[in-house]
Amino acid sequence: GFRWDDGTRYVGDWSARGQKHGMGHLLLPDGTRYDGAFSHGMCSGLGVMCFPDGSKYEGEFMQGWFHGHGIFWRSDGMRYEGEFRGGRIWGLGLVTFSDGTHGFPRNEGFFQDCRLIRKKRCPEVVQKAQKIA
Repeated sequence: GFRWDDGTRYVGDWSARGQKHGMGHLLLPDGTRYDGAFSHGMCSGLGVMCFPDGSKYEGEFMQGWFHGHGIFWRSDGMRYEGEFRGGRIWGLGLVTFSDGTHGFPRNEGFFQDCRLIRKKRCPEVVQKAQKIA
């Protein structure tokens, strides 16, 4: 593996240009861990990111961001299954609270920057997120 001066550690595949590229494991100084695909030095493709507070994202990444379909679990047990854009909850999805409920009214539909904007049933998006994760 390789260790940078700031304490970041990486074990995995490299490109001919010396960038993280392919499959790998990244550990950041704050304890954040990423296991999955890299492209041109960034998390891109399928992966899992675990944070020091116990929260976790599993799904698609693009250029270092949560992007595409995935599931984000908060450390308190709440989770969001659905679409992400640029590192944010953005698109169709479903919130499930730690007690297994979805809230009343149901927290399902179109989210924009983590806020439910329009209620809509979207089982196909939730199923895709579950399949990817």
